[in-house]
Amino acid sequence: MKTCVLHARSATLLLVVAAAWPAFSQPASSPQLRETVVTATRTAQPLSDLLADVTVVDRDTIERSGATGLADVLARLPGVEFQRNGGPGTTTGVFLRGSESRFTAVYIDGVRIDSQATGGAAWESIPVGQIDRIEVLRGPAAAVYGSDALGGVVQIFTKRGEGPFAPFVGIGFGSHGTRKADAGFSGSQGAFDYSLGLVDERSDGFNSRTAAGQNPDLDGYRSRSANVKLGFQLNRAHRLEASVLTNDANSQYDSASTRDDRNLRELNTLGLNWQARWTEAYSTRLSISDSRDRYQTTPSPYLTVTDLRSYLLHNELRLGTHLFTAALERKEDHLQNAPIDRGRSQDALALGYGWKSGPHAVQLNVRHDDDSEFGAKNTGSVGYGFAITPQWRVTASTATAFRAPTLYHRFSIYGVATLQPESSRNKEIGLRYEDGGSSFGIVAYQNKVSNLITFTTGSGPCTNGRAPVALANRACYSNTAQAEYSGVTLTGGYRFGNTRLSASLDLQNPRDLGTGRTLPRRARQHAVLAADTRVGPWSLGAEAQLSGRRNDSASNTVVLGGYGLINLSASTLVARDWTFLARVDNLADKSYELAQTYATGGRTLYVGLKWAPL
Repeated sequence: MKTCVLHARSATLLLVVAAAWPAFSQPASSPQLRETVVTATRTAQPLSDLLADVTVVDRDTIERSGATGLADVLARLPGVEFQRNGGPGTTTGVFLRGSESRFTAVYIDGVRIDSQATGGAAWESIPVGQIDRIEVLRGPAAAVYGSDALGGVVQIFTKRGEGPFAPFVGIGFGSHGTRKADAGFSGSQGAFDYSLGLVDERSDGFNSRTAAGQNPDLDGYRSRSANVKLGFQLNRAHRLEASVLTNDANSQYDSASTRDDRNLRELNTLGLNWQARWTEAYSTRLSISDSRDRYQTTPSPYLTVTDLRSYLLHNELRLGTHLFTAALERKEDHLQNAPIDRGRSQDALALGYGWKSGPHAVQLNVRHDDDSEFGAKNTGSVGYGFAITPQWRVTASTATAFRAPTLYHRFSIYGVATLQPESSRNKEIGLRYEDGGSSFGIVAYQNKVSNLITFTTGSGPCTNGRAPVALANRACYSNTAQAEYSGVTLTGGYRFGNTRLSASLDLQNPRDLGTGRTLPRRARQHAVLAADTRVGPWSLGAEAQLSGRRNDSASNTVVLGGYGLINLSASTLVARDWTFLARVDNLADKSYELAQTYATGGRTLYVGLKWAPL
């Protein structure tokens, strides 16, 4: 264990050098097309102009990753960690800047997904094979998105059709009996565009719990998903769009010595959008969306269903260098988790102002939420950026955020109806450099959360969904804790010829302010080093993921060792329209745990073949 800690500390110095060096090494080059993102303010903006800390993942990167879970993709980004109870398909949590998994708001094609039972998105139910692009915003964004975005926002986009009809078919095979098949097509015809994707993925799995008394069977999974996106351009000013995604997953887990325990998870999303540009300066977007998260276990009888419906009217007015936004939003949550059958709603007004002139940039956002259970909650954010030179830019921001307790937190047998929303205040400062193929960034942040909801013994009366009952020997949810998520994130990149080097390093201290202890399953240091290059017809990649030790319990008495993983990838055209992909993860077959007593998959190999006419 000491060796793992020393490796993590040594990597710290190495990565600082690797991240910083490129910024001073690359000569100026000609301007490139600027990538546009929408997550920071719900308005399209060039990535280089943002005051927020955002990373974009494209489809090529996702495919090269060979990942079977979305969390595996995100864990290769700055500021992101995850924990999982076994293999893909089992319960997964994602920590953005060390914050709780429920503190990240997640959207698929603009459709909010959440669970009013566990709190937060069911990461294991989001099918990676349907994703075309991911935008990750690190830092609170409640002034834009309302409840839940204390740690950040993850926006997931499926493919939009464009150009001539383009079909594709792919197959893949990997370790642990993994099989994957996907097919679909996309394109556009006149004012109409379309995209369809189908994915079937399954694996025999591995024995995720090897301790005595656990079922020694293989814990496999199966996932079937479909996605459809349709668009119609009525005229130059008006566009209609609809998107549907569905995923049906079945995964095994161990909770008894002989029983075949299974998670049955269904995720369905539907989004309808009307975009209108009334003048060159003024535009609106009207969205209606619906999602359902259904989770069931067998043979143990447990069932929970969350339905979430949202209505959004977003307005933009551009006057020269000024951008004004105003949004009306309504969100309706409903939970069925016997004996709970309850709903609630939140109505909101959000206002935004952005200005960029010369070296200066300002972003202001305020939002008023009126919760049917808790009443009013106000949040706000202020950001400022100054371009020291065309390459160097400094940013600073502060923001407040909140998350309302789930209906399960309040009305289950462990619930307390008087729970209050969790609240946070964040401060951060950043320095960024960008010049052609060279980049460097450093962001320091401090996010303090009050009224943190924890599961504690002797916290008072619980409720059974109808009336409070005293349960002397049972723990309850309570607003008794405070936490601080603070740290520094360094990133760097350098391109020379056909080779791209990149690095990120996170030094963080997610802790309980009452006890001073580190929050469970989060490392104080984690880093990623990567290199991608082309050699003849081959695209080659190498990656090192490094993580320090973590505590598995809130008491900090159970320590999970640090680890280092080496991953390799290769792809090439083997014939016209045919692409071959191969990936090896955990090349050294490192044994490590993301949760105590739960094994990980060891060295894995994945190979795939895809047909997509050029």
